[in-house]
Amino acid sequence: MARTARTSSGRYVSRLTRGTLAVIMAGGRGERLKALTDHRCKPATPFGGKFRIIDFVLSNCVNSGIRQIFLLTQYKAQSLIQHVQHGWGYLRGEFNEFVEIIPAQQQIGAHWYRGTADAVYQNLDLIRAHRPTHVLVLAGDHIYKMDYGPMIADHLERRADITVGVVQVPRAEAHDFGVMTVNEDNRILKFAEKPAEPDTVPGNEALSLASMGIYVFNTRLLERLLAENADNPQSKHDFGRNIIPESIGKLDVFAYPFQDVRTRAQAYWRDVGNVDAYYQANMELVQVDPELNVYDHNWPIWTYQRQQPPAKFVLDEEGRRGMAVNSLAAGGVIVSGAHVTGSVLFSNVHVEEYSRVEQCVVLPDVSIGKGCVVRRAVLDEGCEVPDGMRIGMDREEDEKRFYITRQGVVLVTADMLRDLNSAA
Repeated sequence: MARTARTSSGRYVSRLTRGTLAVIMAGGRGERLKALTDHRCKPATPFGGKFRIIDFVLSNCVNSGIRQIFLLTQYKAQSLIQHVQHGWGYLRGEFNEFVEIIPAQQQIGAHWYRGTADAVYQNLDLIRAHRPTHVLVLAGDHIYKMDYGPMIADHLERRADITVGVVQVPRAEAHDFGVMTVNEDNRILKFAEKPAEPDTVPGNEALSLASMGIYVFNTRLLERLLAENADNPQSKHDFGRNIIPESIGKLDVFAYPFQDVRTRAQAYWRDVGNVDAYYQANMELVQVDPELNVYDHNWPIWTYQRQQPPAKFVLDEEGRRGMAVNSLAAGGVIVSGAHVTGSVLFSNVHVEEYSRVEQCVVLPDVSIGKGCVVRRAVLDEGCEVPDGMRIGMDREEDEKRFYITRQGVVLVTADMLRDLNSAA
């Protein structure tokens, strides 16, 4: 049985995490987020009023007691690098704690990262230098809170070779994930990456078991598997497509259900892989009691935030009253004689008089002019909405100017608005 240590906050954190090195995959293009990832990678995308997506997995590591973290980057990484440098530099190197950003460097051959497995393979020398007992491979683009200690302890107690974190998802959505079939002991019998016809959970035809992109490996085994995979010219060099499926039946590969340790209910997890999912996950936060509690002092979400003055709501006249209802407002927000409802306003958002903002996600440094109406929209960083503009009111008009999702959410970027001004 794995021993545990009690922290001052009352949480139990497995001692095993001290011997674990985390490798976070943060190099994906995030193409399904459309224009939101034109100038940034998906993990660097702002979320929840003051955070970025990468903050959730980094916070999980630090809160779990994992203080040796590699962050593997590749595409459009500059804003991610800046964010991590500014907000995650407090770990103490003299105690062998670190968050190290590892760019793609063509360390082995003339190719960049060919897949998630190849990304780790190209950095095995860096992993070996720290001699971890276990390597925790993590996706850097999901929203959730998780103590990785119990998962690593389960891996050890089962004497597993590989453990995969899993969640239940609606079968209709499972084609976007790696889907597993397990027996009653959670041993994985089959792993299919993004199958057209996903297998279902026993006893429930509406649900499938999806990979969270979380893998626990014994370090020496990981080295061997990656070396064998690198020598296979037919491989996609990917954990989900190659390493995990090819290990089933040969090694002891188990699933670890992502559940609340006390209630056994499935815990909060979101793959904000497209604009609709991103919008909905942000909108959930304005509910009275959202499933994702960002006010939890026992499991804080750490981040970098600019020094900003408090949010301000000014003017108090009929039809010209600065107010926000059922909304989140970060530092630096000024709502001047405007009405905001059911929205998430990131830092330094300014909304001018006689404007209405309803059910919107407004990213940092956005200004909304006078007399505007903006409904069910995502406004990207740096947007300057001119006086009198109406967004989310006329789908036909919006389709000529912006991007419209399947669920009718309007995505607006600074580039789109500049193009409108140029054409005017």
